[in-house]
Parts: sequence; structure tokens; C-alpha cells
Amino acid sequence: MDAFFASVEQLTRPTLRGRPVLVGGLGGRGVVAGASYESRVYGARSAMPMHQARRMVGASAVVLPPRGVVYGVASRRVFETVRTLVPVLEQLSYDEAFGEPAELAGASADEVDEFCRVVKARVLSETGLVSSIGAGSGKQLAKIASGLAKPDGIRVVRRDEERSLLDGLPVRRLWGIGPVAGEKLHRLGVETIGAFAALTETEAADILGGTVGPALHRLARGIDDRPVAENAPAKQISAESTFPADLTTLDQLREAMGPIGEHAHARLLKDGRGARTVTVKLKKSDMSTLTRSATLPYATTDAGTLIATARRLLLDPVEVGPIRLLGVGFSGLSEVQQESLFPDLDLMAADDVAHTGPPPTVTDLAATPPAWRIGDDVLHPDYGHGWIQGAGHGVMTVRFETRASGPGQARTFPDDTPGLDRANPVDSLDWPDYVAELARYQSTP
Repeated sequence: MDAFFASVEQLTRPTLRGRPVLVGGLGGRGVVAGASYESRVYGARSAMPMHQARRMVGASAVVLPPRGVVYGVASRRVFETVRTLVPVLEQLSYDEAFGEPAELAGASADEVDEFCRVVKARVLSETGLVSSIGAGSGKQLAKIASGLAKPDGIRVVRRDEERSLLDGLPVRRLWGIGPVAGEKLHRLGVETIGAFAALTETEAADILGGTVGPALHRLARGIDDRPVAENAPAKQISAESTFPADLTTLDQLREAMGPIGEHAHARLLKDGRGARTVTVKLKKSDMSTLTRSATLPYATTDAGTLIATARRLLLDPVEVGPIRLLGVGFSGLSEVQQESLFPDLDLMAADDVAHTGPPPTVTDLAATPPAWRIGDDVLHPDYGHGWIQGAGHGVMTVRFETRASGPGQARTFPDDTPGLDRANPVDSLDWPDYVAELARYQSTP
């Protein structure tokens, strides 16, 4: 799928079509989770610090927090549509999958191209979202081809052009060559896939290791016989970091949790499921490990809720000793998600073993719901479903629109306007029949 997160925002909020959209964390340490093609012309891209992307794009940037539950429903419908033509899919993330249709065995490049056009057209017709498709004799070539096809294209790599295509590409384009491996090869003057393929298998093993080196060397030579197979879903998604110097205060740990939690959250978004349980791992300077967990009332992808829960689980190094490694894991993964309407209630309801003293009452918390923020979905009794374009100083501007409405009108209200309530973000997709059927399916024992 092309620029999936940003494309879903542009689909459900038609005013944003053609505008540079950045999806990701809004805080000082926020990271770009998705960038529309209109923002990429300025150099913005996924995984970039949000402050850097905003500077690149300038005043025209539209910055929105992720709506994981909406992307999850859209992703599910996309791949259910693809499965009507390609029954077996190896799904890598919200927006990417491999398929190996039996009817294309031995097909010509023209026949493969026509099949891809049918898939693209059906996805666009069913969802309104644009895809790019790459095809080749193996997963490696198909993945490279899909990158070359973007945006909104098809690229079929014929057998007789495989070597010429691979040989001229930067070695980092080889799936499995990351920054560390890329730097090792760069120091040896190996800059292209062709140069890597020209090494002996022994040389590849010496540089990249006895297992990884030969496997990547085979891919560089166009040898890729890995089958397409349905993935077993991961049971936990996590991230961790070892510090150059041990952390000795609770404030240091809380600050370190920010980027580690956001890294784990980015992986959660790519997975496409929400998490119900948060686990924090602390490795002490003596190499012993402490773990603590908390369970929320329901699965969510809300970064604020998940990372705040992780911070509440931290232990004070003054009491337990210096910390050399910090990790956070999300488990209890489920496609059944709920956007948080009252995050403070979620945190209170978590099984937070670190809490001491009497907790605030539900009444106290519910009486002061979180402030409106840009990107929130709202519902008005007269104007219907909308989203907040601006908020502050006691007022908010709401654009009333959904996927099916076309660009909508913006109206400004006091933020305590009676009848203006938080809405289910999924309703912005305006797929009532599909969402109702999905709810019935997920509620079936």
C-alpha cells in the first residue's frame, strides 16, 4: 500500500487530499509513522524525527496523531480484498504482503502485469486506497520491484533482466542489509548488490557471519526459493536499549522510556493489532533482571496510554540499584481494539503494582476528561462526524467530513459545547456494512 497511514487519513478526511500529511508523535521526541507523497517531496519520510520533518515541509504540513484502530480496519479490508484473488498471503505488516498465485506459475510478464492490474483495481474499488505491486521470481525481487513501482504502479521483473536490475542497485536495497551490515560492506568498497554478488560465499560469511552472509549472498545472486506462507502472529512486540552508562535515577529512566516506548509502539502499529498488557524489563548492573507487567481493560494502539503505563511500572534505581538496560513489551495482542476516550481511566484500571496510596476515584477522573487535541474524531448532533483541525484557548475548529462525504465544512465551537462528543474513529471510514459484519465476526466465539 502507498504511504498507508497518511493515505488512510486523506481517504477519511477528504480536505487533506493533495496536502502534505505527517502522521506520528506530536511531542518533542515524536517520530514520523507515515508521510504522504506530498510531504515526501520535501524530504520527509517515515522514522524521521517529527520536528525535523515539520521543518522540512514548513507551514503547509498537516500533522496528525496515529489512529491505529482505523488503520487496522482499513488494512483488514485491503487484504480481505486481495485474498479474493490471492488466497494465501504472507502479511508483513499493516500495508505489505507477499502472494504467490498458483495460476501465475509459468506465466508471461504480460500475463503477470494484467493480473496485478486486476488486483490494484479491485483494492481501489473496494477501499478507495492506492497500492503498488511488484512481481518477480522470488520474494527479494518482488519486494524490490514493489519499491520501484511506487507510487501507484506495477513493476514486473522478467527473468532475463534480473541480474542487470539487481547488480546496479545500492547494496542497502537488498532485504536484510541494515545499517551495520551496510557500513561493513561500505568500508570494503562494496556499494552495489552486484559487487556483493561478485564476492565468494566464503568472503560473504567472513564479513557478515556464517549464517547471514551466505543467505544474503544467495539473494544478491538472484537465488530465492523461499515459499510464501501464512505468518503465525507474534505473541509480543518489544524494544529495548542498553545504556552507555548505568542509569541511577527514576527521572533518567522515565526520560529513557520515551524513545524506547515509541520504538515499540511503531512496531505495534506495523503489526496491525492492539496490545492489552504492558511489560517493563529492567536489567541491573549486576546482570540480574526485573520485570513488571500491567494489564489494561482492552487492547489499544494509543501511544500515550501504553507508554504512560510503562512509565508507571518503573522502579527507582535508588531502591533497586543502577540500571544498564531498559525494555518495554506489548502483549495480549488483539485485532479487537478500542480507541481510548478517557486514557486516565485506562491507566487507573491497569494492574499497576507500583502504585501506592489511595487511587483517585472514577468520578474524579471522569469529571475532567482529557483536553481536545488536533486529530480527535468528534460527533455533533446536527453536523455529524468530524475531526478537530485546531484547538486551544477554549475553542476548537472542527471539519465535518468522512470518506464518503467529500471535503466538508469547518465550524468553530467553544470546547464545552453541549452535544459535541468524542466519536468512534472507525466511523470516518464510512463503511457501516463492513464494520458491522466485522464486529459480528469478532464477537463470534
